[in-house]
Amino acid sequence: MRLSLIAALLVSLGGCVPTYSPPPAVAMAAPPAPRLAAEDAARSFLTVVARVEPVAEAQCRARGVAGNCDFRIVVDDRPGQPPNAFQTLDRFGRPVIGFTLALIGDARNADELAFVLGHEAAHHVAGHIPRRKDQALSGALLAGVLAQASGLTPDEVRAAQDLGAEVAARGYSRDFELEADAMGAEIALLAGYDPLRGTGFFDRLPDPGDRFLGSHPPNAERKAMVLATVRRLRGN
Repeated sequence: MRLSLIAALLVSLGGCVPTYSPPPAVAMAAPPAPRLAAEDAARSFLTVVARVEPVAEAQCRARGVAGNCDFRIVVDDRPGQPPNAFQTLDRFGRPVIGFTLALIGDARNADELAFVLGHEAAHHVAGHIPRRKDQALSGALLAGVLAQASGLTPDEVRAAQDLGAEVAARGYSRDFELEADAMGAEIALLAGYDPLRGTGFFDRLPDPGDRFLGSHPPNAERKAMVLATVRRLRGN
């Protein structure tokens, strides 16, 4: 099974994981870390999953927030998908973590894959999906009450409820991302990876800055959270 998975990933990654060649005429600039070759990327991903998933499951059971801790790791092999990872629940409530081929191919080292996997697992361990739904519902109810008290029409009340749900959910999403960064760093560290090195992918992400209603914190704030977590766990 493991060899067949590697073969399947190799076929898919072969066309989207070019080896690094430095751009011409770039003086005095350190080149970015090269992407892994297709075979290395496939093997690295499977090794990371084998090491990190049991740690994430153990953390999930120890914290006792989520009812189902049997993580299922999947690869989104649809062509043209951007580098991305996500966490969701299947119809039976089983936690699912997905990686696009582009994200696997873009990884510079196993530490990045381990941190991303730990981060996505942390969303489930901390119960972020139901908490986000609860906050969205609370925001919608509050906005609806205020809208009705203001004498708005039913359509205007519904619009206010939608906006209230969005504002509440996005506001808490920023906190959830930081919480998942901290817990994801712990999971990666316990699995034997370096989460500080793993945050290197933040340097390749567009920085969301500190935008109003932004769903993610600034990249610098997220890296600082990981650094603080690692120092705390290492006792320095």
